[in-house]
Amino acid sequence: MKEQLRLSLALAMVSIVLFTACQSSHGGMEAHEVWARTGVKDGNGAVYMVLHNHSNRADELVGAASDIAQTVELHKSEVNDQGVMVMLKQDSIPLSANGEIVMQPGGYHIMLIGLKRDLKEGDTFKVTLKFKSSPDLTLDVAVRGGGMEMQPHGEHDHGSGEHEHEHPMSTPTP
Repeated sequence: MKEQLRLSLALAMVSIVLFTACQSSHGGMEAHEVWARTGVKDGNGAVYMVLHNHSNRADELVGAASDIAQTVELHKSEVNDQGVMVMLKQDSIPLSANGEIVMQPGGYHIMLIGLKRDLKEGDTFKVTLKFKSSPDLTLDVAVRGGGMEMQPHGEHDHGSGEHEHEHPMSTPTP
């Protein structure tokens, strides 16, 4: 009887391990190519990445958090009808089942408002992504320098809509 109980427990443990391994390799969120631009204390910054939803269910990125900034928001940059780049705050960013979204300059990004310290090339910091259905995902963000254009004063606009707003652009345009 004891031998049969041990065998049953061993099979149950193997089943749990195999199930867990399949879930972690075939399901959930994954981010890579995670980086941020250099920035100055009290200015703004942005985080970019490729975000994959390996689940067979659609989900939404609903927020982000980091100790590096006073406020962290989801944003999307786009050119409006007048040809001016505007930054729109997003309540969420949809992620299709088994899909990916590329967060890059001029598109979706994580906006860091009110940096608590300078971000220099080679620095790293953490950002946590929050999803509607999936568990939070904490990422190491590498700060990259060079090759980034400063937005000339007066050519960056946040409009006046409900989700459009201003941020002092002392750092490169997200």
